[in-house]
Amino acid sequence: MSDEGFLSQIKWSGDGLVPAIAQDAATGRVLMLAWMTAESLRLSLAEGRAVYWSRSRGRLWRKGEESGHIQRLKEVRLDCDGDALLLSVEQVGGIACHTGRESCFYARFSDGAFTPVDPVLKTAEEIYGGSGDE
Repeated sequence: MSDEGFLSQIKWSGDGLVPAIAQDAATGRVLMLAWMTAESLRLSLAEGRAVYWSRSRGRLWRKGEESGHIQRLKEVRLDCDGDALLLSVEQVGGIACHTGRESCFYARFSDGAFTPVDPVLKTAEEIYGGSGDE
């Protein structure tokens, strides 16, 4: 297999994306779901940090480029169907979510609604200086 033959093992979507779940390497907590392209995966492996594809911005997104909350890459796994990645990361600063929480999965379903159950560790203003949109 060539140096990048591993990319052919991934079932990319029609638009060249694959979902990537970021999981805290120390605790196992699921931090976020993002999307990767072949280029963002190559860059993540080369740089040792999570680089995603931002669908809203239409460009590569180095996690933490604005907030400083980078994800140091520890391990990458491919699921049994070849259509999803699991990134084991060290979450710098303990905040993965642009809302200032540890995880993007902070709302729990109960009594017919999703309710935030995890605390905001830093406000968007403290992180981004007002934009709040990493």
